[in-house]
Amino acid sequence: MDEESLLAYFSEDYSLLIEAGFVAVKQLDEIAARRIFKAAEILNPDNPASQIGLGYIALNKLRVAEAATIFEAVVNKDPKHRLAQALLGVAYLLTQDKKKRGEQLLIEAKDGCDDPKIKNLAEVCLDWMNKDLQAKTLSPVK
Repeated sequence: MDEESLLAYFSEDYSLLIEAGFVAVKQLDEIAARRIFKAAEILNPDNPASQIGLGYIALNKLRVAEAATIFEAVVNKDPKHRLAQALLGVAYLLTQDKKKRGEQLLIEAKDGCDDPKIKNLAEVCLDWMNKDLQAKTLSPVK
């Protein structure tokens, strides 16, 4: 079997690989998650789901700059990708000089999306920003 026919043979498994990658992230198995997302990327390099998975790993490890770079690349390719936009907003909320932009991205993602899960993600993050992040900014304790 040549490379193209091998990739075509496994192309049906793309969504399973993405799902398995997120399961591995939830199980805190970064090595497996990275390998799975990279395998998915080989099968379908034009689909941003594998990049979102890698960005999600970085965000979970609080590698905010790395996560932001990944999500920025996805949003630059597809400005209407609301999940990437919301996750970029979260990354920006954790960056002191980009908090306002993060808030704007979350509001845009929430208002421009029909998916209730992405809307909920944006709403929860905005609530978190208003309750916890603002409180820490205004706190007299440094």
